[in-house]
Amino acid sequence: MSLEALGALREPLRRAVYEFVVARAEPVGRNEVAEAVGVGRTLAAFHLDKLAEAGLLDTSYARRTGGPGAGRPAKLYHRSETEHAVTLPPRDYRLLATVLADAVEQAGAEPALYAAAREQGAKLAGGELMPRLEELGYEPYEDAGRTIRLRNCPFHALAQSHPGLVCGMNLALLQGLTGADARLDPGPTGCCVALSSKNNPD
Repeated sequence: MSLEALGALREPLRRAVYEFVVARAEPVGRNEVAEAVGVGRTLAAFHLDKLAEAGLLDTSYARRTGGPGAGRPAKLYHRSETEHAVTLPPRDYRLLATVLADAVEQAGAEPALYAAAREQGAKLAGGELMPRLEELGYEPYEDAGRTIRLRNCPFHALAQSHPGLVCGMNLALLQGLTGADARLDPGPTGCCVALSSKNNPD
C-alpha cells in the first residue's frame, strides 16, 4: 500500500476501525463503528475521516432509520476500490500481467490458461478452506444460504480490463483449490465466484 496509507494503519485503534469497516458487506456509520470498537462517536468519526483522507475508505450519504440522527442523511464509510502498493525498488507487475493477458486473448490460449489455473489451485489446496481463502486475500464469509461468498477479488484491477479472461481464470483456480463446486455468481461488490458450503464442513 502507499506510504500514507501504511502510516494511517500504524495506530492500533485506527487499524481496528478499518478492519471492522472492510469486514462489513454494507457501508457503516460512525455509531456502528463506535459501538464495535468501544469508543465514543466523535473519536470513531475522527479515525474514519483519517482513513478516508488516506484513501483507504470511501464515503457516501444515506438516510438511516432508528438511533441518533434518524431521518437525516448520515455519513457512511466503506472500503475504497483504490489499490495501495509499496515496492522498493519500484516494480510494475500489473503492467506485466496486462501484457500477458493481452497475449493470451490474442492467441486464443484461454483453455491453456484455465488448465494452468486449476493445476495451481490444486497445488495451493490443503488445510481448512476458509483460512486458506483468507491467506489468498479473498476475505470469505458464509451468507444466510450457507454459500461461501468472497468480499475481495485479489485480481480486481486486471479483472476490470480483462473481465472474461480473469474471471474465468479465477474460477478455474478456485475449482482447483476446492475440488469443485465453484461457480460464477457475480454481485455488485467482491469476487465473482461463489462456493458451495459443503466445501467448508463444520
